Amino acid sequence: MAIGTPLLLDNPVKDSVDYKGRPVYRFNSGGWKSTIFIIVVEVAERSAYYGISGNLITYLTGPLGQSTVTAAENMNVWSGTSWLLPLLGAFVADSFIGRYRTIVVSTLIYILGLGLLALSAVLPPPGSSGCQISDGAGSCSPDPVLILFFFALYLAALGQGGFRPCVQAFGADQFDGQDPEERKAKSSFFNWWNFFMNAGIVGILLALNYIQDNINWGLGFGIPCLILAGALAVFLLGTRTYRYSIRREEERHALLRVGRVFVATIRNWRITTAVASEEETHRAQPHQSSGQFKFLNKALLDPNDSKGDSKVCSLREVEEAKAVLRLVPIWTTCLIYAIVIAQPTTLFTRQALTMNRSVSEDLEFPAASVQLFIPATVVVLVAIYDRAFVPVARALTGEPSGITMLQRIGTGVFLSFLAMVVAALVEMKRLKKAQQYGLVDSPDLTIPMSAWWLIPQNFLLGAADVFTMIGMQEFFYDQVPSELRSVGLALFLSVIGVGNFLSSFLISVIDKATGGDGHYSWFANNLNRAHLDYFYWLLAAMSAVQFVAFLYFGKSYIYSRGGAP
Repeated sequence: MAIGTPLLLDNPVKDSVDYKGRPVYRFNSGGWKSTIFIIVVEVAERSAYYGISGNLITYLTGPLGQSTVTAAENMNVWSGTSWLLPLLGAFVADSFIGRYRTIVVSTLIYILGLGLLALSAVLPPPGSSGCQISDGAGSCSPDPVLILFFFALYLAALGQGGFRPCVQAFGADQFDGQDPEERKAKSSFFNWWNFFMNAGIVGILLALNYIQDNINWGLGFGIPCLILAGALAVFLLGTRTYRYSIRREEERHALLRVGRVFVATIRNWRITTAVASEEETHRAQPHQSSGQFKFLNKALLDPNDSKGDSKVCSLREVEEAKAVLRLVPIWTTCLIYAIVIAQPTTLFTRQALTMNRSVSEDLEFPAASVQLFIPATVVVLVAIYDRAFVPVARALTGEPSGITMLQRIGTGVFLSFLAMVVAALVEMKRLKKAQQYGLVDSPDLTIPMSAWWLIPQNFLLGAADVFTMIGMQEFFYDQVPSELRSVGLALFLSVIGVGNFLSSFLISVIDKATGGDGHYSWFANNLNRAHLDYFYWLLAAMSAVQFVAFLYFGKSYIYSRGGAP
């Protein structure tokens, strides 16, 4: 065999093949050269998402004429759906068609949704033609433009549902965890992934927010559609360079296997015969976590076998179920954080609309632009974190990543608490200014207070993202069985989704509780009569409780695959 053959130059990457199912080698596949194509389509998708969500509340309360509460609820429900659908997308990818095909199909659905959204924005606004009376009825039929708008909005959410859990997992798959050099690069992957993603968001959204507010909403929604279509073409160009994980038949339905363990445990709940002893379990799975959640060992029992010679589930399947179950307390204690980060696209933006946003006599920045300080902060701090903080922390702690994943998440949770405290104080100052200048009953007039006052709370949320959001991405990817990594990232995304639904629920309940008997709701359309400061103080208190709970569960967490001592 010639010396120049790939087999002698490099061993094949284990459990990976190329697009034709052939063995792949490190020197001509994967790594950063492949992830560049994937990062391009990720930046485009995030720009498309924030191109919609970043200014959506302005569109809902402006051209669509909805109240602040209705718009915030619609915004949170759509956003929550967008972040929960990845659970479905991950299941389809991991169990049936794979990550690459799921990315392509979901991106095409996404592009269609964005195109229809742009079309709905150029049609006559809802209600412009008057009430449409249904045949034989005395009420108005739903406006077709409004129907098209929400259909397009949720079609885009469906596309994101398939895209989000797969694209980052597919990017991480380009690094071989068994190779020392690639393992080191993989540890920085999540940091730099978020760096490029947020850098792209800042650059694109500056232009999109201005176009949407000052030129045309149809163009503002149409540009993300064109950007995503171009990025899909770039992603397809990298097809020959990607590494594709081998999907063995027994791994295709990994999520179903985990579910089968829980079903078997419930069915065998009353059985007390110990078929598998603790010692046997430790021999089969030599990891300290085997001693956790011993009740799941009941899934090893066959109720029809009195001697205990046969088993319903294997020890490996039970350990996989335990690994997923260990994530539940961490998932739960991050929900308040998810409620907090739902506020910049809704209430923060509504506050900015009432404040002075002038850059010069003839120019003012769009209200939604205050959100850009979050990704801008991420861009700056990710570079500092990866290049300065991690090496210093690594020398002090001996941890390869500087601090453990849970320490990183907990730091961000604390920063989100500080952000809500600052947000409450700033809103108190804004309300005081409205009183001072007699503008309490003049919501359409600008309060003489600069919107730059909103920067500190956005900066703190950006810093929280660097720790908690990126930390959760790495944690949920790393701490699930390898066959369930798309599902792991979907679990991370579902935290944000459930948090948006909880935010909508909180706003709805508080609005009803505080808006009766002639009193002004905390979320009154006239923000000068509202009390967003009370809401922010409530979120600060909830964040403090969350932080204590997170410390408790984080301290007792046992890492899988040696993620931490």
